[in-house]
Parts: sequence; C-alpha cells; structure tokens
Amino acid sequence: MKPSNFSLIGVFTLSVLLVSDVQPLAASVEQLVEGAKKEGTLEFYGPSHLTPQGGQALADAFNKTYGLNVAVNYSPAGNMVRDVGKVVGTAPAGAPPEWDVMVLTDAHHATLALRKLHQTIDYKKLGMDPRIIHHGNGSISVANQFVLPAYNTKVLPAKDVPKGWEDLLDPKWKGGKLGMSTATHHLARLGAGPWGEEKTTRYVKALSQQGLSLGTLGEVMNRLQLGEILVAITMIDGFIHQAKLRGAPITFAEGIEPLIAPAFHSKVMRYPASFHTVVDPRPSRT
Repeated sequence: MKPSNFSLIGVFTLSVLLVSDVQPLAASVEQLVEGAKKEGTLEFYGPSHLTPQGGQALADAFNKTYGLNVAVNYSPAGNMVRDVGKVVGTAPAGAPPEWDVMVLTDAHHATLALRKLHQTIDYKKLGMDPRIIHHGNGSISVANQFVLPAYNTKVLPAKDVPKGWEDLLDPKWKGGKLGMSTATHHLARLGAGPWGEEKTTRYVKALSQQGLSLGTLGEVMNRLQLGEILVAITMIDGFIHQAKLRGAPITFAEGIEPLIAPAFHSKVMRYPASFHTVVDPRPSRT
C-alpha cells in the first residue's frame, strides 16, 4: 500500500476530534484539506464497538465536513494487544504499518511510546488544546470509556450481584464463573491510581486463584450473554451500550468504586517526509 498523505490523515484526525467538541484553527485545516483532496483512501483502525456502521458514519461526516471523497477503510480492533504487538514486531524490519491512523487506549499507546514508535505531530499548531496532547506529541485523546464488572440480569440473581471489587474474591465465584479479558490494563489502572501497586498486586494474585474464564472482550461478552459465566470482571461501556441496543440483558454492577476510566487516543501511524512543510511553512533546517 502506498504511503499515506499527511494532509488526509491530519484532516481525518481532526474529524475524529469533532466528536469530542475540540475545535481546531480554521487556517491550518484549510491547508490540510487542500492536501487531502489529492488522496483517495485512508486505512483506519478503531475500537470494534464503533462497528462498521459507526465507522461509515464517521467517514461520511469526515467527507461531508471537508468536501472530500475519500474511502475510509475501517478495521475493527479484535485484540489491541495483538495488533500493537504486530506494529512493534514489524517496526525493526522497517515494514510500513498496516494502518494510517489507529485509535487505541492510553495503555496500548504506552507500549508504543516506550519503543519510540509514535509519529510526532505539532498538534498545537493545528489548534489542539495542550491538555489532550500526549506522549510528546505522539497522540491525542478523543474519548473516555467506563469499565466495571458486568453481569446477565436473566442469569445472576440480584442478591448475588457484586457490590465491590473485593466481592469477586468470594469462593462462590471459583470454577470458571468469572470472565477476564485480555484487557488486563483495566485492573492495572487501579495500581497506577487509587489502590497503589501493592494492594492491586495482592488483589490480582487472589483473583487469579478463582479459576477464571479467559478471552478477548468480545469472547467474554458472548459467554456472559450465553450464561457460560456469571460475571465479567471488567467490561467496557461500549459493549454494554451495544447490548442494550440489541435488547440483551447485560448491565454493569453499579455502585462499585473506584470506577476505571481508560482514555482513547488517536495516533498517526505514518506520513511522508513532506509532512513538516505542511504543518510548518518555514523552510526546513535539516
């Protein structure tokens, strides 16, 4: 696949930010739009709960807002850990990334930042609020999600719904009754935040003795709907929202604190060498 034009990627990134009511500077956007008109396709990786319909709606709004006719190919994230690993694994060989723009959680961006795999952009020159710029101009935050235990209201009696994180350590949950996804960064946030590393480590070690049913978020959600597990230890609000739209009896165990709230960041994966002349009109000093 040919290298993507930065103008196209930049305008698409700005269109994603429209969802979070972040208004960029018009002058810079005009420059990006002119460059984007010369491009035809953009490879976009995003959360699976965006859905193909949501990806198309975003593409339609993107094209309508900026008067473009760009084909946005949405790739739903099946496993962000796996896909970030793919990026990390192929980078040393110089292989081009599979996607032009990736929307990942802040935890997955940390993996890329530690290996210096972020393409940096001077987002402030595009009018971005410095508070949403992260990883040394490597990513920008576009949304937050909520994470709590979830259960099937048709399967689990109200009296057994957990009231706190510690309730999941009760022996009654042993033997595959609890589902844990590959999104282990959810619990890690308790260690980085309110609980601290020592308490969180003790908790996770005790939780691992419960005989957990492991899988991706999608797999855990499916097992929850089928009644194969009683509680998903962590589930994201996007999946809960989708379940409600389908009429599925899946909901959060409410009132549990602390609430886990990951952030989604948008990351540009690749752009041509001419990028700096697009963002900064001054002559290059290199």
